[in-house]
Amino acid sequence: MDVSANLEAQKSKYPSINVEKPIPLQFDLGLLAAFDTNAVDEAELKKDENTYLKKCTRDNTQLLINQLFKLPVDSSQNVGLLIELPDPVTAIPREKPLPKSKPLTRWEKFAKAKGIQHRRKDRKIFDEASGEWVSRWGYKGVNDDGANDWLIPVPDNSDPYEDQFAKMREAKRERILKNEKRHRRNVEEAQTTLQPSNNKSDARTARKLELQQQIVTSKTATASYGRFDKPLDGDSKMKGKKGKFEPNVGDVKKEKETSINILNNIVGKKVEALNVRKAIARR
Repeated sequence: MDVSANLEAQKSKYPSINVEKPIPLQFDLGLLAAFDTNAVDEAELKKDENTYLKKCTRDNTQLLINQLFKLPVDSSQNVGLLIELPDPVTAIPREKPLPKSKPLTRWEKFAKAKGIQHRRKDRKIFDEASGEWVSRWGYKGVNDDGANDWLIPVPDNSDPYEDQFAKMREAKRERILKNEKRHRRNVEEAQTTLQPSNNKSDARTARKLELQQQIVTSKTATASYGRFDKPLDGDSKMKGKKGKFEPNVGDVKKEKETSINILNNIVGKKVEALNVRKAIARR
């Protein structure tokens, strides 16, 4: 059975894989990119823009695929054909700047000065008491002292009626707070290293000034500007004009007169479109 005629008829429905260009394209196969420097046919572009652009895109894509199949090809049973791409040639600019080097912590500075080498520890460690491999730190780790113990012996020279479980939890809470304090200190020192200030104030002084500013800002949340708040050690006084408020319970007649005066100032008084004297004074 001769099917050549059917194959030719089927083949004529699709464009040929052999594409010719006056100027050969430049390829960067490592980036799957092709650069076409041929002139644009303005007549075809004005005649039907979409059709012309689709034809150019199809031809350039076909040329790129032809170049890819010239590379070494490997086959995989699960994936199929695999093509090993070369290294990119075109230098592409970074979207974001290079990351800045992270400042050293106090321990890293000390280890560098003393020549101490960092050795990565295993996450699991063998616990001889339980005979199992447990985490070195964290939940149910070896540092979780007595978390699963149902009985804790009372140490010598201590109160026999003291709750040892509560004492153990308090000691763990203090360790966590101490570690958090060290972490905040390292973060403050890192911020001072990355953003050096012109003055000679260190990270602690800058943090103290920031806290004072936050306290002053929080006082503006009340109508009295913190006048009736409990004073703090080293608290700075509020500066600026404070609002004056009348008592909620008072003379009804006086309150009525005040309201009428406010209404007259808004409705009855003719306001100038522009206060020339004040505008000149602000120049």
